[in-house]
Order: sequence, then structure tokens, then C-alpha cells
Amino acid sequence: MALGFQRFPEGSVLYRCGETRLLIAASVEEGVRDWLRGKGKGWVTAEYAMHPRANPERQQRDGRKGRIDGRTQEIQRLVGRSLRGAVVLEKLGERVVTVDCDVLDADGGTRTAAITGGMVALTLALDSLRRRGLIEGGVLREPIAAVSVGLVGGKAMLDLKYDEDSRADVDLNVVGTASGKLVEVQGTAEGEPIPRAHLDELLDLALGAIPKLVEEQQRALTQAGVEWQRLMA
Repeated sequence: MALGFQRFPEGSVLYRCGETRLLIAASVEEGVRDWLRGKGKGWVTAEYAMHPRANPERQQRDGRKGRIDGRTQEIQRLVGRSLRGAVVLEKLGERVVTVDCDVLDADGGTRTAAITGGMVALTLALDSLRRRGLIEGGVLREPIAAVSVGLVGGKAMLDLKYDEDSRADVDLNVVGTASGKLVEVQGTAEGEPIPRAHLDELLDLALGAIPKLVEEQQRALTQAGVEWQRLMA
């Protein structure tokens, strides 16, 4: 994880998880949209895109002719919702933080990597606001992270690669906190329905891994000189 990878965003990260790599930038905009104006709170949103050569064969850029495909919309809404869950919007003030997630190399887990890396970029942006005296502490509820889990050949597996994901009987994306709280769960049985016990096993596996991801986030921030504890509620 390389922090401060770009010069201009308030927070930027080059994030790697296995062979999946993303460039993530968090940008602060003063003021909010009309529907939030005068309410004294801010907003966190996200955008997500795949580089044309993030996969073995070149793909057309999303958004050509002004259209964004359904998968892209779904992922960026997930990332935005997840990151908003970590922020006390009333403490942010009337400003918007946009987290841009660009996938450079894809080998599964791009949306969960966008959330985990996006949390670091967001924290960097919030710390820049704090150091400038624009916000005070208490703006972050609790760090979040995300990981994929699945049943592959009847075996519960963590952080699926593309070839594992393509063979999974069940695939879940789990967003949570280090204290074991759930932010969001996405998933489906790809074929026959699964017993509840299998779902519980997968959730336990994911929630067991999230504290380790949060620890890595905090280690990277500390090494970069970020006093992330001062942002916590």
C-alpha cells in the first residue's frame, strides 16, 4: 500500500490485494448538493472504473456515450454506502468527499479492495481537513474494511481470486468493522440454495479477517505520519 501516490488529491492510495491493484483518490469539495444545503452535514460518495487493460483482453472504457453499465453503478453505490457508514456526516460539515477507485489490475475482489483502500484514502482526506482546522475529531465512527468469501467445492475460502470466484457455489462480499459489526453483505447462491449454517460459516470467516485488514490500514497510516486516532469518535 503506497500512500500519497498522487500530488493533488487530499488523500490517495495505490492499493494492492494479491494481483488486484487499484489507484484510489479522495477529493474534498466545499459545499453540498441542493438537497443537503442548510442541514449542516456533509456527504461521502464514490466512483469506480476499470482500466481497459485491467483484464487479460482490452475492454472498452465504461461511460462511453454517457452510459455507465449496471455493474459499475452497483459497485460505486456499494463503495459510497460503505464509506459513509464510517463517517459522522454532521462532523464533516457542508462538504463532499468523493472517492475515485480505478482498477489497474483485476484478479477478483475489486469492490472489496476499493472499500478497504478507499477507507485509507478517505482517512487521509479527513486528516488533511483536521490539520487545516476545518474539522475536529470525532468525524470517524470506526474504520471499515471489506473482503470476499465463498464456497468453492464445498470449502469455505477467503479473498477469492478470479478463478476461485468463477467456480464458487456461493460468493459473498462482506463489509464490516474491526469490532465485528456488519456494514453490508452482498451475496448469492450461484446454484442450489445453501443451508443457513454455511452462510454463518462464511460470515464468521469474513468478520475474522476484517480486523487484520483494519490493522494494515492503521499501520500504513501511522507510517505515513497520520494521527488517525484523533479523527475517531
